[in-house]
Amino acid sequence: MTHVRHLPSRPGRTVDWPAWADPALVTGYRRLGVEAPWAHQAEAADAAWSGTHTVLATSTGSGKSLAFWLPALSAVRRAGTDAATGAGRGRIETVRRRATTLYLCPTKALAADQLAGLERLLNAAELRDVRVATCDGDTSREERRWVREYADVVLTNPDLLHVTLLPQHQRWSRLLSSLQYVVLDECHAFRGVFGAHVGLVLRRLRRVAAAYGAYPTFVMASATTADPAASAARLIGVGPDEVRAITDDASPAGTKTVVLWEPPELPGSDAPWSALLPEDDPWAQVSVVPAPVPVAVAAQGVVVQGVAAAPGVVAAQVSVVAQAARAPETPLAGLPSGPLGTGEQLVVERTDAPRRTATAEVAELLADLVAAGARSLAFTRSRRGAESVAATARAHLERSVPELAGRVSAYRGGYLPEERRALERAIGTGQLRGLATTNALELGVDISGLDAVLIAGWPGTRVSLWQQAGRAGRAGADGLVAFVAREDPLDTYLVHHPEAVLDAPVEATVFDPGNPYVLAPHLCAAAAEVPLRTDELAMFGPAAPALLDELVERGALRRRASGWYWTHAEPASGLTDLRGTGGDPVRVVESGTGRLLGTVDAASADSTVHEGAVYVHQGATFVVDELSLDDGIALVTRRDVDYGTWARWVTTTQIREVRQELAWGPVTWGFGDVDVTSQVLGYQRKRVPDLQVLGSSELDLPARTLRTTAVWWTAPPEVLEAAGVTLEQTPGALHAAEHASIGLLPLLATCDRWDLGGLSTAVHVDTGTATVFVHDAYPGGAGFAERGFGLGAVWLRATRDAIASCPCSYGCPACVQSPKCGNGNDPLDKAAAIRLLDVVLAHAPSSTAGPGAQAPSSTADRTPSELRPTVDRAGSQPS
Repeated sequence: MTHVRHLPSRPGRTVDWPAWADPALVTGYRRLGVEAPWAHQAEAADAAWSGTHTVLATSTGSGKSLAFWLPALSAVRRAGTDAATGAGRGRIETVRRRATTLYLCPTKALAADQLAGLERLLNAAELRDVRVATCDGDTSREERRWVREYADVVLTNPDLLHVTLLPQHQRWSRLLSSLQYVVLDECHAFRGVFGAHVGLVLRRLRRVAAAYGAYPTFVMASATTADPAASAARLIGVGPDEVRAITDDASPAGTKTVVLWEPPELPGSDAPWSALLPEDDPWAQVSVVPAPVPVAVAAQGVVVQGVAAAPGVVAAQVSVVAQAARAPETPLAGLPSGPLGTGEQLVVERTDAPRRTATAEVAELLADLVAAGARSLAFTRSRRGAESVAATARAHLERSVPELAGRVSAYRGGYLPEERRALERAIGTGQLRGLATTNALELGVDISGLDAVLIAGWPGTRVSLWQQAGRAGRAGADGLVAFVAREDPLDTYLVHHPEAVLDAPVEATVFDPGNPYVLAPHLCAAAAEVPLRTDELAMFGPAAPALLDELVERGALRRRASGWYWTHAEPASGLTDLRGTGGDPVRVVESGTGRLLGTVDAASADSTVHEGAVYVHQGATFVVDELSLDDGIALVTRRDVDYGTWARWVTTTQIREVRQELAWGPVTWGFGDVDVTSQVLGYQRKRVPDLQVLGSSELDLPARTLRTTAVWWTAPPEVLEAAGVTLEQTPGALHAAEHASIGLLPLLATCDRWDLGGLSTAVHVDTGTATVFVHDAYPGGAGFAERGFGLGAVWLRATRDAIASCPCSYGCPACVQSPKCGNGNDPLDKAAAIRLLDVVLAHAPSSTAGPGAQAPSSTADRTPSELRPTVDRAGSQPS
């Protein structure tokens, strides 16, 4: 435990119901326990009712749904009431269509949860004249027909708009011609390339609705983000002054205890590199930070490990977490200096042994919390991680409290819809006490009554961190949140710099609807829906006219005096995939029974369901017999195995176009378009849980090429010589610098390291010298590499500091090793990387902004000096 922070409670502020609100709906809310709305709910509802585009950006569990359902359902009721009472009868100008609402959210789970909440409200209000329904890829043809013909409120996702509703808008004319509200729930999730796609789908929706005479009001619900009005305006394609932002949260909040946690060192001194330590160890004078002293836990009769337990009482490591909940707020300050004579700050205690993995630590904490009676969520970074945490937690409980082992499960994407719904109900009702999940449960599914949230590894953004943390203590109750660090340079940095996690502002939502690789197929889709006219191009951005000319030249569109037309037989919506999954999901099918177990994204199929891969589903292991990429099917057989599989791949990068280039003396910085070609070559079998390599196999799979954007910097021979980096050390120095820089870029851009890729080479064919590349892992780019280019000096300084302040001798997972390295983290040279970065930074301009001397454009661009303590040249801490 490196830091404890107690976030104070907050009282709620209510106001009267708006005068325009439908009385039956108000009665329904009151019967559900909502006597009066919170002030922010009423303010947002009033703005939406007046026809103003509105974004409500408040905390998790603050009741944002009331703010959009109250005006939307009141509009439906008002039109229905006017028709029933004959108001305005005989006057054509007073004829009122029955208002409709489209509700859009990122996940099917959230739409299903909102449907259940709406049905509870309408039942409580005793209303039978409001028709609501979900419509997505799981909806049958008969149900979809009913939705088109009768539904007042349709809950769906941007994917259905893109693939079905907009291309077939004539079938949806009743809904579109009466469209009064479009609700965008959890709109902060629409970021990066996915956000750009969604923004363009919404522009297409506005065009098609206008063709039917409808100009809907957009109501958006968001987590707390920087500048929500600007982000919301960019998402729907209007000016920031056309969006009203409500950010003053008036909902009550209980006390929340936030713990930053670093897993302990593994016992023993047999780490593979421990025998290589030099005799003159510069860390010999470093004092070790003492571990927290465990204490007994009174709650639920839990006692600390080592204390005899009475019948029915479990020994729980959660005692340390409970101690944190009562401990004073004290960061670990005054740590001793780093290697003698370097003036570096010590980030962690001396260690050359590996630490326990975050997933193993979280699994044990989850088991202890479940045994102590706490209802808990454990967020992991991957599907494999969710399955591993759930299985390991169950194994712990089998040994200590066997009757609770069945009350822990995994929840992740790829499960069948009926499995996901059942798990959501089970954790909501308390049938399950612990759920290990991916970020699939980060969004607003209403799961109340949770006591604790565990977060295994940095979730990528502070927005996501607080969204996940908000699951603990919902509805104003107290809650516990523990962020458990992985052996990753960013995670290690954050648990020892709590101000970068807890005090820094949340990021802006970053996406670029003008990305030509994203925009081009949407222009084709828009033209296929309703021919594009010149006066409509402004909503698609300044790049649209030139891009349309190119599409005409390539034969994708035809230009006529009246506009641009799509004249091909195939649907234009098939030109792009909103979520960038690379195609239809690969179905995982059990060979013997034909049972569909789940799905895997097409882009990850090569590395996760290749022949011989181990596929885990709800704790059961299956081995892949065959992968057919053409048919999109992976056939698997149920087998109990004690190992997992990890793919090996190779990547090459080719510069296609240099957009920007700047010189730092002999060092060249570049930003531009690149082709990144990757191919899975084979895989390793590693025993679980110690990850000992049992063997490896080769694979014959096709190469995949990604056209994206990258930032790169060079290290010509004179720079390497000045850094004392020899020819033999160059690959390891560059590789280490690449890994650490990928790990630190999320401090400056709204991304995580899994949104990025990289390559380092001693001689690159396009630059002619040693080069480090970092690229966006999305077609056309997502703006992350460009942000790195704009803040290059800040970025490299943070990278250099993170490597130098890690006390390991030769590099470890906490500084230069990467969990996603295709070369097995070999070669890596930590010391040479530090020397190289020192020389490169010596040539940096005096401005702290970066190669282009561009000032940060938003709070997402805050420099590390604003996020953490710095060390001056003499090595002293600033006052």
